[in-house]
Amino acid sequence: MPDGLPAQPQGLRLRNRRAVLAAIRRLRRAARVDVARDTGISAATVTSITAELVAEGLVEEVLDEAPEPGERGGARGRPRVLLRVRPDAFLVCGAKISEDHITVTLMDFEGGEQLNHVARMPRGSDSAAPVAGHLRAAVAEALTLLGRDFGALDCLGVGLPGFLEASRRLVHWSPCFRARDVDFGALLDEAFPCPVFLDNDANLAALAEQWFGYGKGVPEFLVVTIEHGVGMGIVLDHKLYRGGRGIGAEFGHTKVELDGALCRCGQRGCLEAYVADYALLREATTALDLGARPVDRQAELDALFAAAKAGDAMALSIFNRAGRMFSLALANLVNIFDPALIIFSGEQMRYDFLYGTRVLDQMRDNALCLDRPPPEVRVHKWGDRLWAMGAAALAIDGLTDRVLGSRANDQSESRPGRTGPSAPAY
Repeated sequence: MPDGLPAQPQGLRLRNRRAVLAAIRRLRRAARVDVARDTGISAATVTSITAELVAEGLVEEVLDEAPEPGERGGARGRPRVLLRVRPDAFLVCGAKISEDHITVTLMDFEGGEQLNHVARMPRGSDSAAPVAGHLRAAVAEALTLLGRDFGALDCLGVGLPGFLEASRRLVHWSPCFRARDVDFGALLDEAFPCPVFLDNDANLAALAEQWFGYGKGVPEFLVVTIEHGVGMGIVLDHKLYRGGRGIGAEFGHTKVELDGALCRCGQRGCLEAYVADYALLREATTALDLGARPVDRQAELDALFAAAKAGDAMALSIFNRAGRMFSLALANLVNIFDPALIIFSGEQMRYDFLYGTRVLDQMRDNALCLDRPPPEVRVHKWGDRLWAMGAAALAIDGLTDRVLGSRANDQSESRPGRTGPSAPAY
């Protein structure tokens, strides 16, 4: 620390290090004075911390391509020195596990996507150990395509649907597994030689929107996802909110009808049981008298949507009912959270009956009537890449906390992930 500056308490120093690195990441290219202004931390402290981050290889200096104007309006000969997160400091991976495939993305430490890869998952892979094995194989394939190996991987973030406790990496229930209360984190530690973080996929969709999408720079917003199920991610004061005990925000399992349709979670009347793809197909199967014949789920959904677009009364009634249920649940979200922005993401966003003008009008009709505009609604059709990018953001966040905490406490300076799953927390 430069002479003349008092030593800071360790906890405060660590918080300031995190805030400074987060500001550099958020601003992309920033002078030290910009970081001080953004964080509210003194210029002297920012100078001290950024010197540490540069020395540790987490941040690097770059020259501003636009020269600073001189006193008489002319351009100065010397460009400004800016800071950015060093991209090659770490290689991270994000993966989204679905019921029949795994989507993988590889990113540098700055958040630049290096490669995206999709691997099919064999049918019948519905127990946790085989799924962990398929995930390892999918990540290995992606690394090979990038020309890297497992030794180059510093951290992994994983998302899957269901009820998860991210802090314990415990899966209470997921449609991907037959068993409940699965210690999936332990299986992932056995499968990967680097730190692994785990979260609900809808939370990762919110992280992806916050880092790369419509939520970038927005302090509070909601992300509603419709895929095989229905999920929600909540960002409050720029932070992901998981609930008081870590498994909140289960929008798809809010009740919209007492003793209603059976949900795949085992309860009745959940929103998901009326809006998710299996719910739409269940209605269509009954109406079309398809019986028990094998169905290509995606082809049937596309055919049902095409029939509705063509004016088929049965198909229209299925989507209209789902839309009414969805609009009612959305109105409840508006009344509870008063969000300025709601983002719709997920595979079913191509079925605009679920978020069209009629549904949004019904949402507004059922929300509190106040003398101000309703929340902005935006639709983001990312596909599965969204979830994997959010998982990579989770990995970067977790890795950053561990690295900063380690170096603030003068612990080992070795790169994370090099000593296997039994390595101490850094």
